[in-house]
Amino acid sequence: MPSFGERLNYLRKTKNLKAEDLAEIVGVKRRIIFMYEKNEAKPSFDVLIALADYFNVSLDYLVGRSNKAE
Repeated sequence: MPSFGERLNYLRKTKNLKAEDLAEIVGVKRRIIFMYEKNEAKPSFDVLIALADYFNVSLDYLVGRSNKAE
């Protein structure tokens, strides 16, 4: 299954979002989004929830534990 970073990158690109736009939406810096996508950093629970809510997916899907988005 895809990693969290791969899944985040995929979701961001399907919405045609720039990293800086997503960063503003969830309240982090742009470079942090890139670090998440490269699996170099892990988000806090608050950021994970914000990402899942924004993309309307489950936390399990977002972190690569399930292939079911909802």
